[in-house]
Amino acid sequence: MRIAFYAPLKPPDHPIASGDRTMARGLIAALMLAGHNVKVASDFRSYDDGDAERQKQLRDEGKKLAQRYVRQAMRNAARPDLWFTYHLYHKAPDWIGPAATAKLGIPYVVAEASFAPKQAGGRWDLGHNAVANALRHAALVLQLNPTDAECVLPLLNSPGRLAPLSPFLETATFRGPNRQQSRAAIGRSFDLDATQPWLMTVAMMRDDQKLISYRVLAEAMFKLARKPWQLVIAGAGPAEQEVRALFGPFGDRIRWSGILPRGQLKQLYRAADLFVWPAIKEAFGMALLEAQAAGLPVVAGRSPGVASVVADGKTGMLAPEGDADAFAEAVKTLLTDPEQRRLLGRAASRRAARENDISVAAHLLDRHIRRLTGAE
Repeated sequence: MRIAFYAPLKPPDHPIASGDRTMARGLIAALMLAGHNVKVASDFRSYDDGDAERQKQLRDEGKKLAQRYVRQAMRNAARPDLWFTYHLYHKAPDWIGPAATAKLGIPYVVAEASFAPKQAGGRWDLGHNAVANALRHAALVLQLNPTDAECVLPLLNSPGRLAPLSPFLETATFRGPNRQQSRAAIGRSFDLDATQPWLMTVAMMRDDQKLISYRVLAEAMFKLARKPWQLVIAGAGPAEQEVRALFGPFGDRIRWSGILPRGQLKQLYRAADLFVWPAIKEAFGMALLEAQAAGLPVVAGRSPGVASVVADGKTGMLAPEGDADAFAEAVKTLLTDPEQRRLLGRAASRRAARENDISVAAHLLDRHIRRLTGAE
């Protein structure tokens, strides 16, 4: 099948790394693995931070792009059989896909959509209504975050148009060489003390829920100040100064890596002893899945999305969201029990390979697409 792919929040070739970009690229890879021909339909970003006039400009530009895309597709013998939009919400609506697919008469599919009724009449009312219209038009909505289903489902013509899709990645690339090789290399790179447990976290540094998570993490680590540990923080962003201030009192117990190349990040996952991230309002957290694929147990904040990725007590430990005391207690439990860390890490790697590998997603996506296009 020929598939037009679009990510209104962040196109797959965006220069700044993020979980959103990773998943967009992953979806393209999974669709291609299933044998489909995927082309990015547009790199138009519809994201807006709450400016009503800007939203109108984005809407008008999106409508023009939809008309242009339809004209080009109608002239092209290899017109798409299906449109696939990734990540739809009120701050980044899809102004192109619904209009284009209505004209072309092809199925419109959305992966990861959220709809917040409380946004009606607010700063993003235009985008809010656009998301509602897009979801009503969708032939299928694939939900990576189970939390979103409650508000999305009433907008669909039938419950059968909503289907789960587990977050995924190429798990084999995270297993790599043996742990001791990775540990030796990372120890040298970050001047870490091999006699202490190595903690790590990976997250962008933005003044939103990410910064709140960093605050909870810093508070939790203060409660463990008397325990031996070192923490490598991988990430960057506009709130980096605030994040560094939060962890400044820990001195040389913290290692700042910035944004690591993928190869070195995977090496860090394999070398560390524990991944820690409070995950405030995370949809699911790609870094949590990456860590487990590498055999690294995690401590995270509990939410339905995160709980769908981390099996509490089996592949890691979950603490009530935002509860620094409970988070610290979970970290303490695993800091002092290397055997439990080992068992959780092994279970995490096996579970990721079984449930979250790209091959699993490719098979599921292919089945849905062939049903929608009548190619079964």
